[in-house]
Amino acid sequence: MSLYLSRVVLDPRRRQVQWALADCQALHRAVMAAFPDAADDAARAALGVLYRLEADPGAGPPTLLVQSARPPAWAAAVASLLLAEAGPPAVKPIDALYARLRRGMPLRFRLRANPTKRLPTAPAPDGRRPPGKRVDLRGEEAQLAWLERKGRDHGFALAAATARADGRLPNVRSAPLGRQTGFRPREAGAGAEAGSGSGPAPRPRMTFGAVLFEGELRVTDADRLRAALAAGIGSGKAYGFGLLSVAPAGEG
Repeated sequence: MSLYLSRVVLDPRRRQVQWALADCQALHRAVMAAFPDAADDAARAALGVLYRLEADPGAGPPTLLVQSARPPAWAAAVASLLLAEAGPPAVKPIDALYARLRRGMPLRFRLRANPTKRLPTAPAPDGRRPPGKRVDLRGEEAQLAWLERKGRDHGFALAAATARADGRLPNVRSAPLGRQTGFRPREAGAGAEAGSGSGPAPRPRMTFGAVLFEGELRVTDADRLRAALAAGIGSGKAYGFGLLSVAPAGEG
């Protein structure tokens, strides 16, 4: 599969940008406008669309990094969002970097994730357990443990910074980014609430706990890591989570 990475610099003075930064569904629509035939999350996954918003006020204007399995059509999709002086979005193929991954290779990484767990549920009459509610993991210890489990599943291990009595301390920084919210799209044909006579029913709100992980990892299974780089890690991939970015550890 070919993979492309786009860098889209947004103009925070524009009303459309302010709206997209405040509503993860609006940001999702802005990204997916560059893929007009990806109308739902199944199509988004099929096209390999993952993205991460870089919005540190001290590091310049907000920037979208968008990974996709085909070059996006940015020109019309984000014309009203771009910072004019930054120029058009830059798009580059990234297959060559991923093809060079080998077991034992050290890499720097960056991941904006939604660490979660599912609550246990009682078994149904047929003995099967329905999936429990997904809830955010709170606290750095639980969040780092989540990342280590994902590493075991996806072909990487977190590099150790120092030793401690109960094991190793990962060379990873985690920064909580607060709660990200948005409103689910209204289902087709949805009308007014029964008997209300006051227009369409309000859309349900979505809430995600966002954590930014940065640090060093070591490749333990190059094929599994390549699959995770292409498909993303964790939940909330349609809303700006799960894009794992890597670079050789020696690069500045």
